[in-house]
Amino acid sequence: MAIKIYKRNTAGRRNMSIVKSEMVTDKKPEKSLLASQKSRAGRSLGKISVRHQGGGHKQRYRVVDFMMDKFGIPGKIAAIERDPNRSAFIALVNYRDGEKRYILASEGMKAGMEIICAENAPVKSGNRLKVKNIPVGNIISNIELFPGNGAQIIRSAGSGATLTAVGDEDAQLKMSSGEIRIVSKECYATIGQVSNFEHNAITIGKAGRSRWMGIRPGVRGSAMNPVDHPHGGGEGRQGIGLKHPKTPWGKPALGKKTRKKQRYSNKFIVKRREKRK
Repeated sequence: MAIKIYKRNTAGRRNMSIVKSEMVTDKKPEKSLLASQKSRAGRSLGKISVRHQGGGHKQRYRVVDFMMDKFGIPGKIAAIERDPNRSAFIALVNYRDGEKRYILASEGMKAGMEIICAENAPVKSGNRLKVKNIPVGNIISNIELFPGNGAQIIRSAGSGATLTAVGDEDAQLKMSSGEIRIVSKECYATIGQVSNFEHNAITIGKAGRSRWMGIRPGVRGSAMNPVDHPHGGGEGRQGIGLKHPKTPWGKPALGKKTRKKQRYSNKFIVKRREKRK
């Protein structure tokens, strides 16, 4: 896997880059696993409910199997594909019983590899097994928060959690943010980190490419009038003039804690994530 930087033929191409991966196969998506997807473009009943979203290239949804409940049935990786709906690559798996499913691809996964989901599956990248049977120190992904719920966390490109301890009933995971979290040791998880770890290193390069992705322009609050934003107004350029920055609707931004103090999952967090410096 490598970052390909385009030649500077035009202003838009200057510094533009994409991820070139040998693991991605040249194959069209599996038709039986595609679903239509209506673009809502950040609007609700015609009114903008989420700013800076709209337009973008038409996409079809890839039905990804997060449950991975084909226990004990080996599957062969037929292809590794890009998914326009997520940052990670996806893998098309042909199971021995004839069924085909998409799963999130793990780092190092290639076409022709064989994987299996079982309680005591071999500890090999791409295999899925119960947390209690994974040796401490391994990096895991696609982790269930509650047994039987399917993969809920560690699903974006390049993410992975380190299994730090396994107790009588629970296991401790260290997230990439530094947070240490408790999950049941009966939960299933996939060995290895999620594929496409270089996703955040690409440079979009031009405004048009953002529009293809469904991202509309964002305007600085300081460039607006006072009627449009708390940061707006004044002659010439100047600071925000407030103790803390605010959203266009006057709510605190940048640093305001939004997590509910009485959230039910607080008891599962041993150590909070590290603060940004």
